[in-house]
Amino acid sequence: MTATHKPLVLSGMQPTNTLHLGNYLGALKNWVKIQEQMPCLFCVVDMHAITGEAGYGKPGELSQATREVAAAYIAGGVDPVRSPIFNQGQVPEHAELAWIFNCVARLGWMDRMTQFKEKSGKHKERASVGLYTYPVLMAADILIYKATHVPVGEDQKQHLELARDIAQKFNNDFNAPDFFPQPEPVITGTATRVMSLRDGTKKMSKSDESDASRINLTDDADAIANKIRRAKTDPLPLPASKEELAGRPEAENLLNIYAALADQERDAVIAEFAGQQFSGFKNALAELTVAKLSPIASEMRRLLADPAEIDRTLKSGAQKARAIATPIMDDVKKRVGFIS
Repeated sequence: MTATHKPLVLSGMQPTNTLHLGNYLGALKNWVKIQEQMPCLFCVVDMHAITGEAGYGKPGELSQATREVAAAYIAGGVDPVRSPIFNQGQVPEHAELAWIFNCVARLGWMDRMTQFKEKSGKHKERASVGLYTYPVLMAADILIYKATHVPVGEDQKQHLELARDIAQKFNNDFNAPDFFPQPEPVITGTATRVMSLRDGTKKMSKSDESDASRINLTDDADAIANKIRRAKTDPLPLPASKEELAGRPEAENLLNIYAALADQERDAVIAEFAGQQFSGFKNALAELTVAKLSPIASEMRRLLADPAEIDRTLKSGAQKARAIATPIMDDVKKRVGFIS
């Protein structure tokens, strides 16, 4: 990043299925901290959502899920007055810039994207073109605002590198050395990688068939407590040191969740519960999780009871986002040679 670009954070989540504890601890909790440090834009990426079967061809479900994700942002602590919240679909500049970036990016770059291989599986010929070019749209999401910082997890770092490559190539191709910034990955604090409650080797996922594998942000107190008490563990007592966690993914996952929710170091949590049985620890973890998440679920229910108000928030956020994006897109078109 150069001094000519003012700091700006851009991040977002897909409105496919319900947000869960992993989304909260891995992203949303840190967004709340980041907005205290830099200007932020938070997007509900509904255009990304239709690249796969979970979001495509289900308009009623997509619009409802978009409102639910927006409600989660607000209930989790994002201030829409300070940090505009909007959905991609209301900001057409995302799609406009994505097409130009499709012409900037190279097939070889796209073929190296591991997420497409993972998401398309053995049937990549049946996958949508949108899924293949998903990372190009992500680059447009970032650069249409000339965002300088992007909170990303491990699975998105490759996409951010692509955004940097696209920015640099555009700048070079159109003789504009500092037009787009080189966006940087950033995390405030430590982002917790939350694993499945049914299998500690797999990431907690919205798409997992088992609802017992995750704690949804919409779960009530009883559901949260029951899921934690039924979470998979091993027959040994809780470890007395981090070395004793080796080969115990479920124990490590539950300790990580407790540490993140309590804002404690994991070593301190290990010391507190060393040698105890999981039953007692799970009771403590359930109580802590309910205390942290129940207010979010309650606020989400209140917000979702008035969808028109959420829609007004998204529209207001989109207007603020377009105020930034439109002049940048106009400049891009001139540089490319489009007559407007």
